[in-house]
Amino acid sequence: MKLKLKNTPEQIELVKAMGSREGSVAKEATEAFAAFIGPVVNKVLMQASTAAAIYSDLPFDEDDSPSIPLDLYNEGQGYVTTWSQSVAGGLPTSTVEGLSEMKLATYRLDSAVSFLKRYARRGRLDVVSKAVERMSNEVLVKQERNAWAVLLKALGESGNVIDVNETTVAFTLGHLNKLITAIKRKNTSYAGGSTTDSYSLTDLFVSPEVKQDIRSFAYNPVTNASTDLPAGAREEIYRGGGTQEIYGVTIHDLVELGKTQKYQSLFTEFYSSNWNATNNELIIGLDLTKDAFVRPVARQAESGGTFTALPDDQFLARADKIGFYGFLEEGRACIDARAIAAVNIY
Repeated sequence: MKLKLKNTPEQIELVKAMGSREGSVAKEATEAFAAFIGPVVNKVLMQASTAAAIYSDLPFDEDDSPSIPLDLYNEGQGYVTTWSQSVAGGLPTSTVEGLSEMKLATYRLDSAVSFLKRYARRGRLDVVSKAVERMSNEVLVKQERNAWAVLLKALGESGNVIDVNETTVAFTLGHLNKLITAIKRKNTSYAGGSTTDSYSLTDLFVSPEVKQDIRSFAYNPVTNASTDLPAGAREEIYRGGGTQEIYGVTIHDLVELGKTQKYQSLFTEFYSSNWNATNNELIIGLDLTKDAFVRPVARQAESGGTFTALPDDQFLARADKIGFYGFLEEGRACIDARAIAAVNIY
């Protein structure tokens, strides 16, 4: 995601002060700039993350140990199967927990950037902006990989994948209909009966190719003449350049989904039945009315923010460089796999 700092006299003066050869002046300006960019990076992470729409934040005080009372989330037989990681980039594992206080594992995601002081002395906001942008994107990539790894691991082990063998690997309304039914059957009330929700399936995550199939609903018969879309629905899709919602289900397209793409390749590690990342198409459905996916995230004591940026003190004076180190501590966990299902078209 691109990031651009405002070109104001105050910003320019602060950046120039960071490049000062007076140690005390440079130190004070660098600390002030670090305090400024922390909230900026955090805002970028929240806006650019695809996983932010899926995971509910569970803030905790830094240096604390986050936990969650499973009895408030359980609607079943007295135990819950959860999926989480103990370290960043690690293989998500499943654990059966009783109805007790479950501790959540967290890890640090960080990034460090630097640039020559001469750019600061010249007031080059474009260079400074690119450095902050690079820091944001590096942390974002790590966040996304860990968040989707937990989700895909839970999906692969949940038994909620519908395998559909078809001669043409293309998305149809029939696939969406199957997902709605599958998640509806998994989600019942506390008493084991019907819920008051109109649909249990709320969001669909698909590849750009599947979104292409959806756009084609405007001009191609969906199945055959007797069960085609009404003219009004076709016109709505055409005028909207596609559609963001079908049957009340919001559609998100991700470039990481699709044949040979990284999320489907990652899913290969977690699912074996009738699966080939090169030929298959994975369509993921979620019920985001449930708090099934949680993100414990550390909150700073001083600022209350979640992303910390600090001046990087590794550079000596003769290096004539400025650096910043940024980090946040978070975890990812799926505590209810009934909120996820998928169609595997092969």
